[in-house]
Amino acid sequence: MNPLSLRMRMRKSKAATSDVADPEPEATPEAPRPDSVRTSLEALDGDRVKMTVSVDEAEFEQAVDRAFRKLAHEVRLPGFRPGKAPRRLLESRLGTTAGRHEAIQDAVPEYYRKALIEQAVDAIDSPSLKITSGEEAGDLVFDAVVPIRPQVSVSGYASLSVEVPAPTASDADIATQVDALRRQHGTLEVVERAVEDGDQVTIDIEGSHDDEPVEGLTTNDYLYEVGTGAVVAEIDENLRGASAGDTLEFDAAHPQDEGSLHLRIVVKEVQMLVLPEADDAFASEASEFDTIDELVDDLRTRINSMKRAQAAVMAREHVARAVAGLVADELPAVLIESAIDDRIRDMAMRMAQQGIDFARWIEATGQDTVSMREGFRTEAELSARADLGLRGVAFAEGIEAEEADVDAHLSLMATQAGQPDTDLDELREGMASAGHLLELLADLRKQAAMDWLFERVGFVDEEGNEIDRDDLRPPEPEVVIPGEEPEPVDVADAVDPDPEHDPEHDPEHDPEHEQESSP
Repeated sequence: MNPLSLRMRMRKSKAATSDVADPEPEATPEAPRPDSVRTSLEALDGDRVKMTVSVDEAEFEQAVDRAFRKLAHEVRLPGFRPGKAPRRLLESRLGTTAGRHEAIQDAVPEYYRKALIEQAVDAIDSPSLKITSGEEAGDLVFDAVVPIRPQVSVSGYASLSVEVPAPTASDADIATQVDALRRQHGTLEVVERAVEDGDQVTIDIEGSHDDEPVEGLTTNDYLYEVGTGAVVAEIDENLRGASAGDTLEFDAAHPQDEGSLHLRIVVKEVQMLVLPEADDAFASEASEFDTIDELVDDLRTRINSMKRAQAAVMAREHVARAVAGLVADELPAVLIESAIDDRIRDMAMRMAQQGIDFARWIEATGQDTVSMREGFRTEAELSARADLGLRGVAFAEGIEAEEADVDAHLSLMATQAGQPDTDLDELREGMASAGHLLELLADLRKQAAMDWLFERVGFVDEEGNEIDRDDLRPPEPEVVIPGEEPEPVDVADAVDPDPEHDPEHDPEHDPEHEQESSP
């Protein structure tokens, strides 16, 4: 066997062999005897390690025996049903090393996996395997050269100054919300003057493309708000300064096709939005408050609550970005590709939750996976750098996962799985044997490193003003006394940070969104 041709193969499941006639029950592999499998670890350059795994001949013989039972199902011998030919007959027909070579292919991946766990090797890519002894007889020995996650050194992290949005409402924020309420309660009045942004104009519009009428661009008595750019920008440009009775003809770039649109618009009426005064009478009509001061105070409270919650999330995100900027090392390509995979997987999962088939969406929108991956690359590299940076901070500061945090996470896992009474020690042991505990501990260390950084970096708003760290802590969850129903308050509905923005029609939130071009 060529040592470089070793293939790592997964074992077939029982389902895959259920169609074999009269299969011989496969014996459960015995637990390895102490010291029957030995592993040594050697650090190499280039963020690699070499694991040397030695398996005693007696231990490996169990794998050889399983391999011959497998071959018995695959080889047809006269006088024997599939799976019933004895090993000695198979050895005489196929050679004594046939089962050993098959066992190497089947068993080495499992020996390798267990060695990774035993040595706590943080592998980031497939190994390079080489059988160094035991291909024909004796102890089986193989080397695995494993690419590992690099350990980076970062400096200056404790003195970072991180910019986040101000967690409190400004006077401009309040004025914007008051004006939004005023617009909702405004009245339209006909005016005899030139059109200005914000005016509502009644128009007849005819649109054509290559002398053919465009569906949705021909209508009468259409009420249009100037300045919104709701159709094409040229409509707003030509309406500005026009007056009732004017007829406008012009061309505009077609937003969805080649060539241009020809538009003919008749301005029939111009109305301006008259806003009510922001006084007590307005507050009484537009809200449950009697005075404008009470309304403003309520708006300020709601906006403060919303902005503080947003800033608490963004503070940690911006700290992670700042730490990523301190990682000057060149990243292994596999880390970036893995981060891209995570983003595509998350995107597909979110779509599935909305009932959207990811593959069909890709086809319908004409996208290709290569372009999509490139679109994710910048943020994926930033994420990979932040990951390494937080690991570097944890290493430099000696930060480890607390046992209480591990238990809390395991308890949450058990609860989410519908098994809250699971023994946490058993769950921990199961995760360790499956190789998942190393990843969990790394995640908890990164969280602890983020907590450490949060207490030490400086925070400023967009204008450079220092922000009190306590204003960036997540708000405490509301405690509800049993038997009492809290009054529902939907801050998002009550206060819109961008009155012109509708998240239900945001292309970033709706993958199937298509910009409409018709009035």
